Amino acid sequence: MNLRRSIDTTETVPFSTELDASFERDILDEPTFHKFMSRERRRTERSRKPFLLMLLDLGDPQLPSAGTGKNLGKLLTALSERTRETDVAGWYKNDSIIGMMFTEIAVDDRSTIVSTMIARLSDILRNHMSFEQFNRVSISFHVFPDEWDQGGRRRPSNPVLYPDLSKRAEGKRAAGTLKRTIDVVGSALALIVFAPLFLVIAAAIKATSKGPVFFRQQRMGQYGKQFTFLKFRSMTAGNDDAIHQKYVKELIAGTAERQGSNGNGNGHGVFKLTADPRITRVGSFLRRTSLDELPQFFNVLQGEMSLVGPRPPVPYEVEHYDFWHRRRLLEAKPGITGLWQISGRSRVSFDEMVRLDLRYARSWSPWMDIKILLRTPRAVVFGEGAH
Repeated sequence: MNLRRSIDTTETVPFSTELDASFERDILDEPTFHKFMSRERRRTERSRKPFLLMLLDLGDPQLPSAGTGKNLGKLLTALSERTRETDVAGWYKNDSIIGMMFTEIAVDDRSTIVSTMIARLSDILRNHMSFEQFNRVSISFHVFPDEWDQGGRRRPSNPVLYPDLSKRAEGKRAAGTLKRTIDVVGSALALIVFAPLFLVIAAAIKATSKGPVFFRQQRMGQYGKQFTFLKFRSMTAGNDDAIHQKYVKELIAGTAERQGSNGNGNGHGVFKLTADPRITRVGSFLRRTSLDELPQFFNVLQGEMSLVGPRPPVPYEVEHYDFWHRRRLLEAKPGITGLWQISGRSRVSFDEMVRLDLRYARSWSPWMDIKILLRTPRAVVFGEGAH
């Protein structure tokens, strides 16, 4: 069998589902192992030292195999003898997939560790597995933090590294179905009710500036998946976004200064470009009233966004994210409104916005969505932090 020496690859190799008593290191059960992974992700966010996750997929546990428990025990014992005490072993999926976390590895050590583990596992498997077993198991390696930009092509985040988020979503499946129902019904009704306003806004845009009525932009949704984001165009067509890119970088780094609020920030100023020369006169009005965001109901209807959730960022914004900032893209689907919009919007710093998004993701419920939706009109009418 040919085991390729690379990260994030999956190889076919065999094995067992029963744990032999000779294995000395504790094997964590699935929920506990997932908790350890979640805690290790947060530790990595602070220390900036990656961890490597190795998964051993044992294949179909229902298939009979002689001596499987003994062979699995030998493999786990061998792994235990060849790893550090700080490394963690457990069931990524009970009785099916074994996980091994190699913590706080140096960036340059990733390929070395993968090559070493493949060599060790290859020897163990050849010595203790039958050909039938050998062709049943697969091995894969995954590094956190995972790269979201590979050769200039951005990809969604690797869901393998976030099993706890998938479990949380499964635990709230009924509530999630209700949320999606509210999204579909709410966005469809909004598009019907605001249809006359769409025509008025479209006519005003076309009459005052050259270019299309709608502004289309690539944004990043949940797990980093990109989609085409819709707004009414509020800027001159074909403008350069260098000004915005520069300000976004400063905002995320915490060096951006508050801008004049024009009466919308309660005298405290806002973290947003308020004197952007690219914005048209009609566009300025649309932004102050949030009417430029009405086309996003199409994104909600298509399932790319929700009525309530974190705001979807542009790709060049995510390039400057710290590791912990990424969680706002992983833990909830992006939305039109959310805690940030009803809690001051551009009056709060970027880090405060992310914390609001994470708070929403942790405590989300249908009732919470309803309360946010009911408070949104007031935030729009009074233009709190809107520009």
